[in-house]
Amino acid sequence: MPIIETRDLRKVFRSLVRQPGVGGALRTLFSRHYEDKVAVEGVTMSLEEGELVGYIGPNGAGKSTTIKMLTGILVPTAGTVRVAGLVPYAQRRRNARNIGVVFGQRSQLYWDLPLIESFELLRAIYGIPRERYRANLAHFTETLDMEPFLRTPVRQLSLGQRMRGDFAAAMLHDPKVVFLDEPTIGLDLVAKEAIRTFVARVNQERGTTFILTTHDLADVERLCRRIVLIDHGTLVYDGEIEALRDRYGTHRTLVVTFFDDEPEVSIEGAEIESREGRVVRLRFDRRQVSAETLIRRVADRYRVSDVSIEEPELESIIRRIYLEGYSEAPPSESAQSTVRGR
Repeated sequence: MPIIETRDLRKVFRSLVRQPGVGGALRTLFSRHYEDKVAVEGVTMSLEEGELVGYIGPNGAGKSTTIKMLTGILVPTAGTVRVAGLVPYAQRRRNARNIGVVFGQRSQLYWDLPLIESFELLRAIYGIPRERYRANLAHFTETLDMEPFLRTPVRQLSLGQRMRGDFAAAMLHDPKVVFLDEPTIGLDLVAKEAIRTFVARVNQERGTTFILTTHDLADVERLCRRIVLIDHGTLVYDGEIEALRDRYGTHRTLVVTFFDDEPEVSIEGAEIESREGRVVRLRFDRRQVSAETLIRRVADRYRVSDVSIEEPELESIIRRIYLEGYSEAPPSESAQSTVRGR
């Protein structure tokens, strides 16, 4: 049985249309007109226990609205939703014990209290057995290296330290599902990598299901095999990242480092993308020539020091889908050139 399942999930926000001016205010009072805004339209998806899924889309796509329905904050206008067998909005308290949430721009920690006291309060709120609490706290303290600042007031913590505290707070009660909303926003590279390593480790060791919403696609590439792409409230793509790359990432880059300065480089089946000293980047279409063939052609003609293959960036693929829409067939070369030009 899937741990998260939605079927034709829909959310419509209704707002009152207000007329300008004093006369308009009176007309609004006696003649009410409403405007409907569809935030989520017919989203159907299923997540198995232990999956780590990237839920991505542009601003206003409906990501946060979906997450709020999964956490029980919002009631769907239509459709069904279940999280660990529960209907979130109908069984909010039971659902809250099954889930954890980490917001990159909001904290569930108590601002003026030492971090350890925030954890103690959460233990009481969730009714965590003391032995289990101590074991989890010791584990997360060691994994996230929190010992040096456990007794520091939250308001005095750096952003990286606070985020580590937020992750521990979200995991103390052993949730089955954790929602991560921009968990690495504003963090430096070292802190980002520490958070990513922690998420991957918890997912692997404890089988915790994670849903990651973020604009930092490096987080998605580092952690997720599967992504769910939403745009204008509608599910656009649901599948593996590699399948999306295979379909849209028709062009790759062969990076060649030559032993000598080669005045002219010309390889059949590839075009020069850039050149810097002895390093030349050759762009090629994998549908027309294989990387192995291209490397052999380069090696037969020149003295080569090093070669590597660069896959297309996920960010460029996602941007292309936003601009052109998703298609089962890969986009044409002319369409790709137009996107690159932008």
